[in-house]
Amino acid sequence: MDISQSIKEDILKNQLPRGVPLRQTNLSTRYGVSRIPIRDALLSLKAEGWLVPNGKAGVMIPDLNWKEAEDLCLMRAELECLLFDMAFDHIHEEDLFEARCFLSELDKESLSLVNRGELNWRFHHALYRAAERPTLQRVVEGLNKQAVRYLGFQYGPLGYKVRSQDQHEELLSLIELKDKKAALIFLRQHIEKAGILLTEYLKTLNT
Repeated sequence: MDISQSIKEDILKNQLPRGVPLRQTNLSTRYGVSRIPIRDALLSLKAEGWLVPNGKAGVMIPDLNWKEAEDLCLMRAELECLLFDMAFDHIHEEDLFEARCFLSELDKESLSLVNRGELNWRFHHALYRAAERPTLQRVVEGLNKQAVRYLGFQYGPLGYKVRSQDQHEELLSLIELKDKKAALIFLRQHIEKAGILLTEYLKTLNT
Protein backbone atom coordinates (compact mmCIF):
# COMPACT_ATOMS: atom_id res chain seq x y z
CA MET A 1 0.00 0.00 0.00
CA ASP A 2 1.41 3.41 -0.91
CA ILE A 3 1.56 6.34 1.50
CA SER A 4 -1.61 7.98 0.19
CA GLN A 5 -3.53 4.75 0.78
CA SER A 6 -2.09 4.39 4.27
CA ILE A 7 -3.10 7.93 5.18
CA LYS A 8 -6.60 7.35 3.79
CA GLU A 9 -6.99 4.21 5.90
CA ASP A 10 -5.87 6.05 9.01
CA ILE A 11 -8.28 8.89 8.28
CA LEU A 12 -11.16 6.43 7.96
CA LYS A 13 -10.12 4.73 11.21
CA ASN A 14 -9.95 8.12 12.99
CA GLN A 15 -6.28 7.53 13.78
CA LEU A 16 -5.22 10.97 12.56
CA PRO A 17 -6.52 14.21 14.14
CA ARG A 18 -9.20 16.23 12.36
CA GLY A 19 -9.25 20.01 12.26
CA VAL A 20 -5.57 20.53 13.10
CA PRO A 21 -2.54 20.86 10.78
CA LEU A 22 -0.90 17.63 9.66
CA ARG A 23 2.85 17.89 10.20
CA GLN A 24 5.06 16.32 7.55
CA THR A 25 7.70 15.52 10.16
CA ASN A 26 5.22 13.58 12.30
CA LEU A 27 3.82 11.73 9.30
CA SER A 28 7.32 10.90 8.09
CA THR A 29 8.06 9.25 11.43
CA ARG A 30 4.67 7.49 11.56
CA TYR A 31 5.00 5.88 8.13
CA GLY A 32 8.76 5.38 8.14
CA VAL A 33 9.51 7.36 4.97
CA SER A 34 11.20 10.63 4.08
CA ARG A 35 9.30 13.90 3.85
CA ILE A 36 9.29 13.88 0.02
CA PRO A 37 6.77 11.00 -0.41
CA ILE A 38 4.75 12.50 2.49
CA ARG A 39 4.62 15.86 0.72
CA ASP A 40 3.57 14.21 -2.55
CA ALA A 41 0.89 12.16 -0.77
CA LEU A 42 -0.54 15.23 0.95
CA LEU A 43 -0.73 17.09 -2.36
CA SER A 44 -2.52 14.14 -3.94
CA LEU A 45 -4.98 13.82 -1.06
CA LYS A 46 -5.66 17.55 -1.14
CA ALA A 47 -6.46 17.31 -4.87
CA GLU A 48 -8.88 14.43 -4.15
CA GLY A 49 -10.70 16.37 -1.42
CA TRP A 50 -9.46 14.24 1.48
CA LEU A 51 -7.52 17.20 2.90
CA VAL A 52 -8.19 20.94 2.93
CA PRO A 53 -5.83 23.94 3.18
CA ASN A 54 -4.76 25.14 6.60
CA GLY A 55 -2.72 28.30 6.98
CA LYS A 56 -0.31 29.41 4.26
CA ALA A 57 0.95 26.02 3.14
CA GLY A 58 -0.44 23.43 5.52
CA VAL A 59 -3.30 20.94 5.24
CA MET A 60 -5.71 19.28 7.65
CA ILE A 61 -8.40 16.61 7.68
CA PRO A 62 -11.83 18.27 7.40
CA ASP A 63 -14.77 17.26 9.55
CA LEU A 64 -17.40 15.12 7.87
CA ASN A 65 -20.73 16.87 7.56
CA TRP A 66 -24.18 16.22 6.13
CA LYS A 67 -24.10 19.12 3.67
CA GLU A 68 -20.99 17.84 1.94
CA ALA A 69 -22.38 14.29 1.91
CA GLU A 70 -25.63 15.56 0.40
CA ASP A 71 -23.80 17.65 -2.21
CA LEU A 72 -21.70 14.67 -3.27
CA CYS A 73 -24.83 12.54 -3.59
CA LEU A 74 -26.69 15.16 -5.64
CA MET A 75 -23.76 15.65 -8.02
CA ARG A 76 -23.17 11.92 -8.36
CA ALA A 77 -26.84 11.24 -9.12
CA GLU A 78 -26.92 13.80 -11.92
CA LEU A 79 -23.55 13.14 -13.52
CA GLU A 80 -23.47 9.36 -13.18
CA CYS A 81 -26.94 9.02 -14.68
CA LEU A 82 -25.88 11.27 -17.55
CA LEU A 83 -22.76 9.17 -18.13
CA PHE A 84 -24.71 5.91 -17.82
CA ASP A 85 -27.28 7.18 -20.31
CA MET A 86 -24.50 7.87 -22.82
CA ALA A 87 -22.89 4.48 -22.19
CA PHE A 88 -25.92 2.19 -22.01
CA ASP A 89 -26.32 1.26 -25.68
CA HIS A 90 -22.60 0.55 -25.99
CA ILE A 91 -22.11 -1.72 -22.97
CA HIS A 92 -20.78 -5.11 -24.11
CA GLU A 93 -20.55 -8.56 -22.55
CA GLU A 94 -16.93 -8.00 -21.55
CA ASP A 95 -17.95 -4.87 -19.63
CA LEU A 96 -20.59 -6.82 -17.72
CA PHE A 97 -18.14 -9.64 -17.04
CA GLU A 98 -15.60 -7.20 -15.61
CA ALA A 99 -18.28 -5.51 -13.50
CA ARG A 100 -19.28 -8.90 -12.06
CA CYS A 101 -15.64 -9.64 -11.21
CA PHE A 102 -15.44 -6.41 -9.20
CA LEU A 103 -18.73 -7.31 -7.54
CA SER A 104 -17.28 -10.67 -6.47
CA GLU A 105 -14.24 -8.90 -5.02
CA LEU A 106 -16.54 -6.61 -3.03
CA ASP A 107 -18.03 -9.65 -1.29
CA LYS A 108 -14.73 -10.43 0.45
CA GLU A 109 -14.81 -9.69 4.16
CA SER A 110 -11.12 -8.83 4.50
CA LEU A 111 -11.25 -5.69 2.36
CA SER A 112 -10.31 -2.33 3.83
CA LEU A 113 -12.73 0.57 3.42
CA VAL A 114 -10.40 2.25 0.94
CA ASN A 115 -10.26 -0.92 -1.15
CA ARG A 116 -14.06 -1.20 -1.02
CA GLY A 117 -14.37 2.34 -2.27
CA GLU A 118 -11.96 1.69 -5.12
CA LEU A 119 -13.72 -1.53 -6.14
CA ASN A 120 -17.11 0.15 -5.98
CA TRP A 121 -15.85 2.80 -8.38
CA ARG A 122 -14.32 0.20 -10.70
CA PHE A 123 -17.65 -1.61 -10.80
CA HIS A 124 -19.45 1.54 -11.89
CA HIS A 125 -16.65 2.60 -14.22
CA ALA A 126 -16.89 -0.72 -16.06
CA LEU A 127 -20.46 0.29 -16.93
CA TYR A 128 -19.78 3.96 -17.69
CA ARG A 129 -16.61 3.80 -19.79
CA ALA A 130 -18.50 2.78 -22.93
CA ALA A 131 -19.69 6.39 -23.09
CA GLU A 132 -16.15 7.38 -24.10
CA ARG A 133 -16.44 10.76 -22.36
CA PRO A 134 -13.12 11.02 -20.49
CA THR A 135 -13.66 14.53 -19.10
CA LEU A 136 -17.01 13.63 -17.57
CA GLN A 137 -15.58 10.33 -16.31
CA ARG A 138 -12.74 12.13 -14.51
CA VAL A 139 -15.21 14.39 -12.71
CA VAL A 140 -17.39 11.44 -11.70
CA GLU A 141 -14.33 9.51 -10.52
CA GLY A 142 -13.31 12.48 -8.38
CA LEU A 143 -16.73 12.59 -6.73
CA ASN A 144 -16.54 8.87 -6.00
CA LYS A 145 -13.09 9.24 -4.44
CA GLN A 146 -14.39 11.96 -2.13
CA ALA A 147 -17.44 9.86 -1.22
CA VAL A 148 -15.14 7.07 0.04
CA ARG A 149 -14.49 9.25 3.12
CA TYR A 150 -18.04 8.47 4.23
CA LEU A 151 -17.89 4.68 3.77
CA GLY A 152 -17.11 4.21 7.46
CA PHE A 153 -20.69 5.24 8.18
CA GLN A 154 -22.31 3.39 5.28
CA TYR A 155 -20.54 0.09 5.94
CA GLY A 156 -20.54 0.59 9.71
CA PRO A 157 -23.58 1.87 11.64
CA LEU A 158 -25.78 2.10 8.53
CA GLY A 159 -25.08 -1.51 7.49
CA TYR A 160 -25.47 -0.71 3.81
CA LYS A 161 -23.07 -3.32 2.42
CA VAL A 162 -25.55 -6.14 1.64
CA ARG A 163 -28.18 -3.76 0.29
CA SER A 164 -25.62 -2.08 -1.98
CA GLN A 165 -24.44 -5.41 -3.39
CA ASP A 166 -28.01 -6.54 -4.05
CA GLN A 167 -28.68 -3.30 -5.90
CA HIS A 168 -25.54 -3.74 -7.99
CA GLU A 169 -26.80 -7.18 -9.05
CA GLU A 170 -30.21 -5.73 -9.93
CA LEU A 171 -28.57 -3.01 -12.04
CA LEU A 172 -26.61 -5.62 -14.01
CA SER A 173 -29.81 -7.60 -14.60
CA LEU A 174 -31.56 -4.54 -16.03
CA ILE A 175 -28.62 -3.92 -18.36
CA GLU A 176 -28.75 -7.53 -19.55
CA LEU A 177 -32.49 -7.10 -20.20
CA LYS A 178 -31.63 -3.94 -22.18
CA ASP A 179 -34.21 -2.02 -20.18
CA LYS A 180 -32.54 1.37 -20.38
CA LYS A 181 -35.34 3.40 -18.81
CA ALA A 182 -35.63 1.13 -15.79
CA ALA A 183 -31.85 0.92 -15.41
CA LEU A 184 -31.49 4.72 -15.38
CA ILE A 185 -34.25 5.09 -12.79
CA PHE A 186 -32.72 2.33 -10.69
CA LEU A 187 -29.21 3.84 -10.78
CA ARG A 188 -30.54 7.22 -9.64
CA GLN A 189 -32.44 5.56 -6.78
CA HIS A 190 -29.36 3.51 -5.88
CA ILE A 191 -27.29 6.68 -5.44
CA GLU A 192 -30.00 8.91 -3.94
CA LYS A 193 -31.34 6.46 -1.35
CA ALA A 194 -27.86 5.75 -0.01
CA GLY A 195 -27.22 9.50 0.10
CA ILE A 196 -30.44 10.24 1.97
CA LEU A 197 -29.71 7.49 4.50
CA LEU A 198 -26.21 8.86 5.08
CA THR A 199 -27.31 12.50 5.24
CA GLU A 200 -30.07 11.83 7.76
CA TYR A 201 -27.68 9.84 9.94
CA LEU A 202 -25.07 12.61 9.88
CA LYS A 203 -27.71 15.16 10.85
CA THR A 204 -28.46 13.18 14.00
CA LEU A 205 -24.78 13.41 14.98
CA ASN A 206 -24.93 17.21 14.82
CA THR A 207 -28.01 17.58 17.04
